[in-house]
Amino acid sequence: MGPSALTPGELLAILLGTGSATTPVTEVAARLLEAGGGSLRRLAARPPAELMRVPGIGHAKGARLVAAFELAARITGEARSPRPRISDPADVARLLGPRLRDLEVEEFRLLALDSQSRVLREVLVTRGLLNSSLVHPREVFRPAIAEAAAGIIVVHNHPSGDPTPSAEDQAVTRQLVAAGRLLDVPVYDHVVIAGDRFVSFATAGLL
Repeated sequence: MGPSALTPGELLAILLGTGSATTPVTEVAARLLEAGGGSLRRLAARPPAELMRVPGIGHAKGARLVAAFELAARITGEARSPRPRISDPADVARLLGPRLRDLEVEEFRLLALDSQSRVLREVLVTRGLLNSSLVHPREVFRPAIAEAAAGIIVVHNHPSGDPTPSAEDQAVTRQLVAAGRLLDVPVYDHVVIAGDRFVSFATAGLL
């Protein structure tokens, strides 16, 4: 059911890993939580020496706890980077072109988008030799579904330097578009990048 279903004590027990010779890890975690008055925030504010006074917490476990609390504090204080927004194929080329245009092998990538056309996640789906990169809808849509994407854009490069879609490119795109309709995750575009040029299936009327 995922980590959100666990209690604070269970999460602490996983972090500690083991208990002591006489005390199971769940009990050590419960005692640790009691030292913070039942609050993770108050527990994180305790000095390391105080944490190590809890039976079952030695130097190694104390250091692990302090590191985990510090990570949590840094995550909270870290500003979230703005997600790039895709409004046209040129945005796709600007985002992925620098990484794809000079490759000597073909890579097929996925951009999972939210309802505002912002990039939720970029995924390398396959990496092939020259023009022989095989793509299966399962590998494309699995990360899109995991991100609850509103739609996807697929992108690949042509090491030949010619962005003209091949017959294989068109066949793969038709397969992905059909799968997207079934899954209610539409394929917004397929962009082929070659050097400084690109071709958009959507713009070319090939979707």
